[in-house]
Amino acid sequence: MPTIDVHHDCTADPQAIWDLIADFADIEAWWPADGVVRIERVEIEGEGIGLTRHIYNEGMPAPVSERLEFLDPETYTWRLSIVGDRPAGIRRYHARGRLSPLPGQACRISYLGEFEAEPGREMEARQFLLGAYQLMFNGLEQAATRN
Repeated sequence: MPTIDVHHDCTADPQAIWDLIADFADIEAWWPADGVVRIERVEIEGEGIGLTRHIYNEGMPAPVSERLEFLDPETYTWRLSIVGDRPAGIRRYHARGRLSPLPGQACRISYLGEFEAEPGREMEARQFLLGAYQLMFNGLEQAATRN
């Protein structure tokens, strides 16, 4: 399966970033309101591990539904998958995230996405995911530093 392995160094306190990530249901608390992908609403199904957030984005025909697979506050790691209808020709998707403290109240967000796309749509899927990752990194850092 193709992978995307990226990271972003933040000037925000690691615990502040973790608190935003760990509240998986509340993506609207940190997703950029002025980004190219804007959230219209989020519907939550379940709670804890297995919780699915159905993210309805402006102009998209179906929600992006992300299910929390794993969350470990001891190691600052999490895993999620996209279930149901998937955007940009994505057939399967799993991601692993890790937060690593850096000196001076900073941290690194590392993110590894594994995906399978419809034939001929691999680049479209990759570009969609890279854009979403950048929005995620920016939104988390902005939300953590304003709190």
